[in-house]
Amino acid sequence: MIQLDGAVLLPDGTPVRGRGRRDPLPDGPLPEFSLCLGRPGHDDEPDWPAAWIVWPDFRVPRDRDGATAAIVDAYERARSGVRVEVSCTGGTGRTGTVIACMAVLAGHPGAEAVAWARAHYRPRAVETPWQRRWVRAFAERVARRAS
Repeated sequence: MIQLDGAVLLPDGTPVRGRGRRDPLPDGPLPEFSLCLGRPGHDDEPDWPAAWIVWPDFRVPRDRDGATAAIVDAYERARSGVRVEVSCTGGTGRTGTVIACMAVLAGHPGAEAVAWARAHYRPRAVETPWQRRWVRAFAERVARRAS
């Protein structure tokens, strides 16, 4: 499997790249799918297949259920071998929040997912208190769906 340059390995070994869209694309292969966080049509559109979560900067997604489904879908694509990138403008808060949520999907405890994202992705990942709460709520929603 060809990985994206700069990808992090989630706790189950699934590679996912987080990136700020204002940063240049790293060298190497292009993503095969992107989960973009922001506002479609107002932010840079990738040249490959993508899904969007409407997600204001420094906040949480407006559509909780839609965002949860999109994160699960992107994780499942990555797990199946698709080169997946998660991106927002800066690549830290919203992107870090999604990577923390994907760590939960990969088996990491929800209460420790933010610390995992900060240790393995970026030290300032998941920037706001409400983003931290959103990760915990995501873990609870996923656990309820699994039971």
